[in-house]
Amino acid sequence: MVAVNPSWIDGVALSGYFLRRGDSALTMHNGNALGARSGVVPGSGGLNVSLSGSTITTGSGIALVYYAGEGLFRASMTSTSTNTLTAAHATLPRIDLVYLRVWCNSVDASGLNQADVVYLAGTASSTPAAPVPAGTVIYMPLATISVPASGGGSPTVSNAVRPYTVAPGGILPLQAVAPSSPYVGQFYDDQTNLRRWNGSVWETMAKVESVGWTAPALAANYTTGDTTTNGNLNGPMRYRKYTDRGTDYMEWDGSAQRTSGSQTSNILLAALAAGFRPASRASFVIARNATSINSGEASIVHSCKIDFNQDGTIGLVSATAGVTETTWFSLKGLRYPLS
Repeated sequence: MVAVNPSWIDGVALSGYFLRRGDSALTMHNGNALGARSGVVPGSGGLNVSLSGSTITTGSGIALVYYAGEGLFRASMTSTSTNTLTAAHATLPRIDLVYLRVWCNSVDASGLNQADVVYLAGTASSTPAAPVPAGTVIYMPLATISVPASGGGSPTVSNAVRPYTVAPGGILPLQAVAPSSPYVGQFYDDQTNLRRWNGSVWETMAKVESVGWTAPALAANYTTGDTTTNGNLNGPMRYRKYTDRGTDYMEWDGSAQRTSGSQTSNILLAALAAGFRPASRASFVIARNATSINSGEASIVHSCKIDFNQDGTIGLVSATAGVTETTWFSLKGLRYPLS
């Protein structure tokens, strides 16, 4: 049997190592049993890096810095700190790095036990890259600074390199790439979608942003509707694809009108792209122009069938050619899953 000292028990002494290991329970893990995710708290604006002239300013804030084999270091920077930007190279650009460093003598033999903000100038090159701290360095990147060659403009700061971390079960925001070693049920915001790991793939659960509409090109003799004369005033024909609870849907709006000629088997000029086609035919009854089934009869047709086909075509279905053919029709409010 292996016994360890748990925290928060009177008279039980814990080393920094075991305290750091215990703190790993406070934040999202990195896929390892004793691991944790480094990062700043999202939404706080903490440890934001800015540049004015040659002065680099890093704001106050709190960060969690994980180091493999040692656990999680908590760093509370209670005041701003400043560094000085290295002068630009005469002919070549470079990328510099600003990072939060934790100095722990028992780990890095630095002789220090503190946390501070470090500035590391990159190497000037025609294809510059941000530098990586060498040796045993416990750190977390905060920002990069793109420094053009002398006379090539002003340096610019990007805070995009910094990681974010949240409590276990929280949603990671603003992730350019999916988190590594995910657990089943983990969520993250990829800057466009809310994504969930199902154990095999990342599923799209919801769109974060609004989805725009697309107006399709119509077959010859068909014209899109409007709100004044065509399509019985149901507006222009348009579509969009969106995600709801992990499933992709197509939504249609507006109307169209046949101006001349016979009804065609496909009202589109070209088939919809592969990503916009249903896995099985989607059929609906839609509103259309009113017409008698036979001349002089009182029975009136106000609707027709429309098929959204797997090959990306859209077909109107009428009983026979002639008076029952559709002139105007409405697609307003149609919605169907693609899978």
